[in-house]
Amino acid sequence: MKKEEFKNRTAWDKVLLARATNRPTSLEYINNIFDDFIELHGDRCFGDDASIVAGIGVLNKMPVTIIAQQKGKNTKENILRNFGMPKAEGYRKALRIMKQAEKFKRPVICFVDTPGAFCGVEAEERGQGEAIAKNLLEMSNLKTPIISIVIGEGGSGGALGIAVADEVWMMENSIYSILSPEGFASILYKDSKKAKKAAEDMKITADNLFEFGIIDKIIEEPIEETHMDLESMCNDIRMHLHESIEKLKTKPIQMLLNDRYDKFRKMGEVQE
Repeated sequence: MKKEEFKNRTAWDKVLLARATNRPTSLEYINNIFDDFIELHGDRCFGDDASIVAGIGVLNKMPVTIIAQQKGKNTKENILRNFGMPKAEGYRKALRIMKQAEKFKRPVICFVDTPGAFCGVEAEERGQGEAIAKNLLEMSNLKTPIISIVIGEGGSGGALGIAVADEVWMMENSIYSILSPEGFASILYKDSKKAKKAAEDMKITADNLFEFGIIDKIIEEPIEETHMDLESMCNDIRMHLHESIEKLKTKPIQMLLNDRYDKFRKMGEVQE
């Protein structure tokens, strides 16, 4: 593919790329960016949600906490990971590990890749809405640096539940939106087949969201598909993470929290 064609992909092209089964998953990034990753399990309340991977790793000799939404590569893996759609216990596990990070002064790095939080009966029975809302509240006040990276799909509150951060980044061919283009088209146009139009109108690409100030950085992807050059991508992300965390660590905690608060307040302002 020529560079011009690569750069001129439509919003719908990027939706398809973000959902591609051969796109790197969170665990592939984790295993290639961090050393000595140790996964931690359970929410200490109900059980363990395999769609959320959480644990401790080392970034350039610095201990960090890692929270990630994990999809599968095939049907068996997707069933295990619930197609990357976390339940209430997944968000509670994420919060438990983040509070641990705060206690031990470890930076938190989140990888976002979900079509949305699971909307099944069992998730509602176990307090899905409350679990996500509590994450938003607690992450707003978490006394340690947080960076969240959208690596594939960033769908609705399911994504935001681990994306309240000091810096939010997106991979070049990822998407971040209030709901799927199909859902948007069904509601607004009364026709889910108009998803391509919806994808353009929703402004869900990294370029759109960087322009609006919703995200802080776009991680460029190679002209070839990302899965063809994972090592190069991970080296790039590792470098950016190290630089940004070192910068965030120099801020006094109250300034860090105030800046985080201001960042998300500005997102809610109506642009004239």
